[in-house]
Amino acid sequence: MNASPARPRLSVTTGAKGVVSHIGARLLCELADAVDLSDALSVAMAPTKTRRRGWDRGRVLVDLAVALADGATTITDLAILRNQPGLFGEVASLATAWRTLEAIDEAALTRIHAARAKARAAAWAAGADPGHYVIDIDATLIESHSEKDGAGPNYKHGFGFHPLMAYLDATGEALVGLLRPGNAGSGPGADMVVVLDAALAQLPVDPVESEVIVRSDAAGLSHEFIDAARARGVRFCVGHRLMADLAAVVTNLAESAWVPSLSSDGTTERDHAHAAEITDYLDLSGWPVGTRAIARRELAHPGAQLSFTDIDGHRFQVFFTDMVDDVTYLEATYRGRGRAECAIRDSKDTGLANLPSADFGINAAWLELVCMAGDLLAWMKAICLDGELARAQPSRLRYALLHSAGMVVRSARTTTVRIAAGWPWAQELVRAFARLPGWSTVT
Repeated sequence: MNASPARPRLSVTTGAKGVVSHIGARLLCELADAVDLSDALSVAMAPTKTRRRGWDRGRVLVDLAVALADGATTITDLAILRNQPGLFGEVASLATAWRTLEAIDEAALTRIHAARAKARAAAWAAGADPGHYVIDIDATLIESHSEKDGAGPNYKHGFGFHPLMAYLDATGEALVGLLRPGNAGSGPGADMVVVLDAALAQLPVDPVESEVIVRSDAAGLSHEFIDAARARGVRFCVGHRLMADLAAVVTNLAESAWVPSLSSDGTTERDHAHAAEITDYLDLSGWPVGTRAIARRELAHPGAQLSFTDIDGHRFQVFFTDMVDDVTYLEATYRGRGRAECAIRDSKDTGLANLPSADFGINAAWLELVCMAGDLLAWMKAICLDGELARAQPSRLRYALLHSAGMVVRSARTTTVRIAAGWPWAQELVRAFARLPGWSTVT
């Protein structure tokens, strides 16, 4: 057996000058400035200040959002930026960050929502507009290990919060987060309508002029929510629980009624997956005109626990929609709802898993920062990156780009950051800075 090459022998000391890390996080700071998020937040937070001196609270929120995107899990992790003034400049203290979050009341949240919408319009104008608008609304559970204000027991016998989230499917942008107690229902109609309205306010498009689709699991199937979507000109694609009457319909359909499902790009048929329209088998008179019922089936994955409706090993689902496309397109559209779970996973990896305070208002503000961090990552991928990194998860972006190390060099009144030689993604990060709207100082 050949011996493995020995690691180089070294000694460890201090004294290096100008060395910085998390260079890619500075890219997020620049992006926030480029799409006017920083300025808009400064205006939004100005009424919360009681004196003219002191920190710009909009800038504090941007720094907190950048820290979350960079992997922070607590407010104290803002020190990652503050301890590198050569790269990030002066960053607010922990006490200032807490005071900023404490100052965010309902009125301030409304202004912050408007600031985010303004920045989103600028980001889309710079290249982040996906051209296809599907809003996913889904709830998730956040465990709390202490009795924080608003925490409560949940349906999984845990304790904590049950926020309702809205994401834009094509980009993963976190449009809205509504913080709720753990005992809140999965999708009460009133909460769903609140989140839908807030999500629509974030989009720089008008549902009357561009097709906007709202998608949800069975928790969203209520007359209140469906009627609200119709009133706002939004198409709906919402799951339906497989009740006994529905199960009887789908399990007794003639085989000829089923058509093969297609891959997400519409080019190939999926193995052992089919869809069928069952509108004519149901009484949909109580739903808006044009409502259709679509069934889908596919073989359960190996090892899955089957239920009484899983005939011949097939797992069945039904959803309602008012979209006018063919059945295979509708099935593929509803199947894409699974990406909402991926978006929630990314949010939990970007601060959502750990609400920092015992105060409900501060935690609601933190949830807004989580959405803001998700936006920055989505805009960075859409505007500044291409290839594999433009589709990467937050953990991958942190390893490859955000946590990159280098050296700050000052010469002839110019400050240059030199990324470590040999880092595999150095050129990708240089190109990412160069693609920033208005950026002109890369050397």
